[in-house]
Amino acid sequence: MEDIVRAKAEAWLKGNYDEQTKKEVRRMLDAEDKTELVESFYKDLEFGTGGLRGIMGVGSNRMNIYTVGAATQGLSNYLNREFKGRQISVVVGHDCRNNSRLFAETVANIFSANGIKVYLFEDLRPTPEISFAIRHLKCQSGVIITASHNPKIYNGYKAYWEDGAQIIAPHDVNIISEVGKIKSPDEIKFQPNKDLIEIIGEKVDAEYLAQVKTVLLSPESIKRHNDIKIVYTPIHGTGITLVPRCLKEIGFTNVHVVEEQSVISGDFPTVVSPNPEEPAALDLAIKKAKEIDADIVLASDPDADRMGMAVKDDKGEWTLVTGNQTAMMFTYYILKRRSELGILSSKDFMVKTIVTTEMIKKICDDFKTELVDCYTGFKWIAGEVREREGKKHYIGGGEESYGYMPADFVRDKDSVSCCSLMSELAAWAKDNGMTVYQFLLSLYQKYGFSLEKGISLVREGKSGAEEIISMMKNYRSNPPVNLAGSKVKYIKDYQLLQELNVLTGAKFPISFSVTSNVLQYITEDGTKVSVRPSGTEPKIKFYVEVQLQMKDASEYKSCIDAAIEKVGMIKKDLKID
Repeated sequence: MEDIVRAKAEAWLKGNYDEQTKKEVRRMLDAEDKTELVESFYKDLEFGTGGLRGIMGVGSNRMNIYTVGAATQGLSNYLNREFKGRQISVVVGHDCRNNSRLFAETVANIFSANGIKVYLFEDLRPTPEISFAIRHLKCQSGVIITASHNPKIYNGYKAYWEDGAQIIAPHDVNIISEVGKIKSPDEIKFQPNKDLIEIIGEKVDAEYLAQVKTVLLSPESIKRHNDIKIVYTPIHGTGITLVPRCLKEIGFTNVHVVEEQSVISGDFPTVVSPNPEEPAALDLAIKKAKEIDADIVLASDPDADRMGMAVKDDKGEWTLVTGNQTAMMFTYYILKRRSELGILSSKDFMVKTIVTTEMIKKICDDFKTELVDCYTGFKWIAGEVREREGKKHYIGGGEESYGYMPADFVRDKDSVSCCSLMSELAAWAKDNGMTVYQFLLSLYQKYGFSLEKGISLVREGKSGAEEIISMMKNYRSNPPVNLAGSKVKYIKDYQLLQELNVLTGAKFPISFSVTSNVLQYITEDGTKVSVRPSGTEPKIKFYVEVQLQMKDASEYKSCIDAAIEKVGMIKKDLKID
């Protein structure tokens, strides 16, 4: 392996790379410890169905202007082939990360050098606005430079198609093929045609925010409770550009931004991980909330597509709200209000991913509204919207990992819309004599209690990737018979597109058109466990859902304790350490 890696690294010394890059390659070649060299060159950073994501640095397995350049050249070649004879246009945006502006300008330059019109945002912007701009400006594609909530050493490259959604089949495979053909920096057109690059900003911001306001369902509640105290943190990211502005424009007058985390920085100086799923990321926001006795805490991740939140319980203690709980509250609120307003239609539908709580199905069934299941990721949610366009009406959908899409003018998760809608929900709850926490518990009383626990095992590098492959093979060949004392009723294997009924041995197809490396175990007592390798991070992920009955709000804490105990048993059953 080291000989192959050395040969690849030495090729970079001979190739048309800049001198600083070559200096870094020499340093790695001369180092006694070759670990960094191997990790940087043992493979090429793959352009997958989600684009690129990796550690920034020099090498074929790193995010740099050459790997970003190859991705953009391949995408340009495909666009020019697919839309031959047309003036193609794209949107390019970026988040707050180190090198994000450099990479975004590199992308814009390469697109323009290939004869493609580029709308380049003047500065950092939320990911959902890039999705909106592609549709609004009638572009054929778009790219945002972001690694979402990954650690600061990462950056990434997300590619979109003309509907504003991340690229899926057949375009994903075709683009990957074109990117794979780029073998040398000499094949990348780095010199821009500046006449084809247009800087955009405020005008698109205003048009996007005008659409965000259309998701609101209770403007009178906002008027009555415009002074509820909202604490918001952008966690050093792009949300600072639009979320506070949007909350002000829709009528909220008492919004408090966490100043320490309003500093735009790819180093994320106040957090270990800039991920609103991590409790520590909201520590400063909750501290501020305690100081001012706030009603609700909202947070967005660095590229402002995910939303996290915290609320006060009945004892005044701050508690974090999970992505599943947020999706559940949004689902009920949207359906309830649309029903009350007389605009809930038989053509309306909602979407959730297969690893998201089944509580959403119970709510949709209650309102006699169609719910569609799909694979993990908003490209699949957007795909379901596209499939029904003109026939059905999308009114909301989301996934467990703190993402929700309240409307289809954006085809990705959207924290700007979600922060606005959740603030309105808080005002509506107050109109109905409830806090957000009490509203959440009322849903558990109505539909039953459910606890969802995400478990991730990080396995870095080549050896880690091999271990994850081995684990998935073992779960397929040696599936569990029982989970937390309940018999496994059936297994869904989305890679084989079949469902195995453990009790009868019968097999029947799953109605999905493409495969995905996901396993699901469903037990007789309603427990659901999903297992899949992450598509963007060196992790294998487990999604555990445990259901119990909850007759009264006073049982909430005891239900949590009982469910956590069951999750612990499931971890032992699956040998998760």
